Amino acid sequence: MKRALLVLVAVLLVSGCGDGDATGTGETTTEEDTTEVTMRAVNVYFLRDGKVWPVSRDVVESVGPLEMAGFAHAALAELTSGLSDDEESELDLTTAVPEADHESSIDAGVATVEFDGELTAEARAQIVFTLTQDPQEVTSVEIDGQSYTRADFEEQTPSVLVESPLAYDEVSSPLNARGTANTFEATFSFEIKDSEGEVIASDFATATSGSGMRGTFSFAQPFVVEGAEAGSLVVFELSAEDGSRMNEVEIPLELQG
Repeated sequence: MKRALLVLVAVLLVSGCGDGDATGTGETTTEEDTTEVTMRAVNVYFLRDGKVWPVSRDVVESVGPLEMAGFAHAALAELTSGLSDDEESELDLTTAVPEADHESSIDAGVATVEFDGELTAEARAQIVFTLTQDPQEVTSVEIDGQSYTRADFEEQTPSVLVESPLAYDEVSSPLNARGTANTFEATFSFEIKDSEGEVIASDFATATSGSGMRGTFSFAQPFVVEGAEAGSLVVFELSAEDGSRMNEVEIPLELQG
């Protein structure tokens, strides 16, 4: 028995000490993945008081067969994935777009979307605004055989729609804002507030058209804060009858000194 054990030990030692080049060291090497992933910020349109309102989401830049469609498919996927907890609780956003199976394609600037089930006007507005944020890529959206543009959803669009900056964006002076508006005489007011809620800058802006015709606007407003702090941009209309505020919306921001 003792001899048998000695033979077994010898066999094991020999088998473990073979040619190093042939058996290797037991270590496994893997080829490092050097693929670069490019992220892109897109606007995803949810609802605030029944009106479309954009938030920013980061998505992977489309490649391969989706390259010609750019960000559109990724933006639509973000829309159908629903709201984040912060968007729902802090911004009071809602959505009418169901988390349902859907198909989408883009050809010559026209996006075609098919959902299982009926879509409300609010849901259609969210889809159309999300897909047409870059008119160089998508100019119209076909849903259930009918073609739509943003102009078809004026009832679902706020009187002042700020498309930049968006909630929680970091902004430095001057604050550059842009969007669309349909207000009396194409004019609306705005304020920048600091972390204490104090107004640190205010003025009015004028869109390219108004009083029933939506136009575009942009403005650059200087402000002063010490360091970085939370703040907000407030947009509103003034009533032509009594000067009271109407259609007021506050966008939380991160102000940079």
